[in-house]
Amino acid sequence: MKVLVTGASGFIGSALCDSLLVRGDTVVGLTRSPEAAREKEPGVIWHAWEPTLERPPAEAFDGVDGVINLVGEKIDQRWTDEAKERIMESRRSGTRNLVDAIAGLERKPKVLVNQSAVGYYGERGDTIVDESDSGGTGDFASEVVGAWEAAAREIEGTGVRLAIVRTGVVLDPASGMLKRLLLPFKAGVGGPLAGGRQYLSWVHIEDAIGVLLWALDSENVEGVVNAAAPDPVTNKDFSKALGRALRRPAVMPVPGFALNVILGREAAEHTAKSSIRVMPTRTRELGYEFRHAQLDGALSDLL
Repeated sequence: MKVLVTGASGFIGSALCDSLLVRGDTVVGLTRSPEAAREKEPGVIWHAWEPTLERPPAEAFDGVDGVINLVGEKIDQRWTDEAKERIMESRRSGTRNLVDAIAGLERKPKVLVNQSAVGYYGERGDTIVDESDSGGTGDFASEVVGAWEAAAREIEGTGVRLAIVRTGVVLDPASGMLKRLLLPFKAGVGGPLAGGRQYLSWVHIEDAIGVLLWALDSENVEGVVNAAAPDPVTNKDFSKALGRALRRPAVMPVPGFALNVILGREAAEHTAKSSIRVMPTRTRELGYEFRHAQLDGALSDLL
């Protein structure tokens, strides 16, 4: 299979490309800096692309069977006005440019897998949500995801199967939230974040990649599926599990104001202080089996 990946040089993109290459696929990557990307991943066929400014080059689609769209500025940063513009337009305009390019091809790929995020559901407290629920309102994160998915849905009617994968907080010690938490927890000063009652919908990096590949390969997977483990936990329980995995105490709470200083207030509200309790109902109904369905086992494997 020949697969084109946008955002291929990012955290999830790099892991996805490795998995595709290991199973014998030909991988085409789109990135702003193809020279640097070639040094890091020489097995990928790289093309330059500025997502918000242009459509991808037509030659990048030659012989491509499927596309996985991971394009997007990282969301866990300080949400200045400039950063919010980059976060939104990298997804909305980048995905629209990608879809327009695919729609104009004489030979189109069979499938577009568009990554999304569980931030779509917005702040829900203790309420369990799944793929059948509507999106949140009134917050930037759900607005971004809604615009991202709307841009992807413009491919409908072209004969290309569309799968939208809403991903939870990806756990990997080399990146993201887990990486930032390891230092204080290893030092014995970790604990619940911002009160600890909020729910965290997490996913092991292997399952984050696994759901994307499953959606790519499975012709019956169309529409929205959640890539979040069927074991959402409170932040307090997550902290206890991380302490157990590291054999360290996890009783010193990290106050909300400290997270505001680290991430900026708005980003902290989304990444560490909001409560989203997501179940992958449709994902499991359609046949995906999570390799790491329980938090203790997932953290033990990762650490």
